[in-house]
Amino acid sequence: MVFRISCLRNVRTVAFCLALALGAHSAFAASTFTPQRRLGYTQGDQWEPAMATDVRGHIYILFPQYGHITDCPACTTPTMALLISDDNGKSWQPPQVLLSLSSGQFDAQVKVDPADGQTVYISWMQGRHDIIVGRSQDFGRSWNFAVAERSPDKVIDKPVLAVRGASVYVSFNRQQALSIAASHDYAQTFTSTVVNPDQAPGWSLAAGATVDPSNNVYFSWMAYPRNTQPTSVYVSRSADGGRSWSTTLLDVSSAGPNCSSETCSAGFLASQIALASDDAGTVYAVWNAGLIAGGPQRIYFSSLTNGGTNNATNGGGNWSPKVDVTNAAAGVEHCFPTVSAGRAGDVRIAWMDTRIKDKEDHPLWNTFYRASTDGGANWSAESQLSGPARAYDYIRPSGFLFPFGNLFSLGIDNLGITHAVWGEGRNYWTPGSIWYSRER
Repeated sequence: MVFRISCLRNVRTVAFCLALALGAHSAFAASTFTPQRRLGYTQGDQWEPAMATDVRGHIYILFPQYGHITDCPACTTPTMALLISDDNGKSWQPPQVLLSLSSGQFDAQVKVDPADGQTVYISWMQGRHDIIVGRSQDFGRSWNFAVAERSPDKVIDKPVLAVRGASVYVSFNRQQALSIAASHDYAQTFTSTVVNPDQAPGWSLAAGATVDPSNNVYFSWMAYPRNTQPTSVYVSRSADGGRSWSTTLLDVSSAGPNCSSETCSAGFLASQIALASDDAGTVYAVWNAGLIAGGPQRIYFSSLTNGGTNNATNGGGNWSPKVDVTNAAAGVEHCFPTVSAGRAGDVRIAWMDTRIKDKEDHPLWNTFYRASTDGGANWSAESQLSGPARAYDYIRPSGFLFPFGNLFSLGIDNLGITHAVWGEGRNYWTPGSIWYSRER
């Protein structure tokens, strides 16, 4: 760590020095990311953004908009809106509403088909009973939509999307049951299969998904028995197009930190697990887990080669032993991991944690990033993506008050540049907005 440094030069230096003064022991890389920039509508709230990139320099961000949309008086809160950049994130088109329906739209998902590098798929939960999937072959200008799942009698939740070629997969859960709707005709028709037919006690939620170059499809998910009980962290794999599934218990975490009803919903800060696969077929998992019920959690990383299927616990099969990838001090709360992968060995991760405090010693949240070029054997120094912004009372000079939504995204564009989008807010409920940064 460099100590001979002026703390008056710029806002990123101030954040560095504040962390130093408060005893943070991690070394930060000199920032190669642009200052954070708000994207989306300038009124209302925007949160839980999803991002994808293509081979032609387009960046896509799908997000739910809460509040009035001027050019869509019939839109119901929240409504999905799409942002597109056609110059690698340097500029952005105005947000566009894709499908105005009478019920709210939740849990944004967007993916670009890795087989052709340019077909775009999106998905969301329509109301509480339908999963919508859309496909565009003209860079988001027009869309074909299908209903991947309709559940008129039971509430469903949490779509997570994965695509490759003609195969499109989207998860959903009905309480304990986690299901995957699979299409093999480019999202025109879908058939659903239950991943966990034994339905171990608890609420099952998918969190990440990927399809490797050999067409093995992976979904990562968690089972939450109760708020005070341990959370099981799983990865499920299908080698036959989603007809059958094998499941690995990757980790068991203590129950997540408690949230009061004024701060966030139950389970908001509990374990989540993100997935990505690189061009060589290596699968990467990043998740948060803890040892003490209600206590702080850490960020862990593991990788899978050769399509391992062993159902052993604690990273069995070909999953590598889990590695703690954060340099924050012990006792710092970590949440909301995300991951993106590119060429063989190229894996990039991000998360949020509370290592930096304000002058009253209250922990603030920030977004951090690391990258590896050798599949996670070695990692870059940490970069802090979040920073100050004027005129937002939930953003302080050294961090923001609370994550606005528990999902955010990384992307790697055709030039190898990293893009990140995340949510910041006052608390779980309101207000908040989405923020974007890219490598310079």
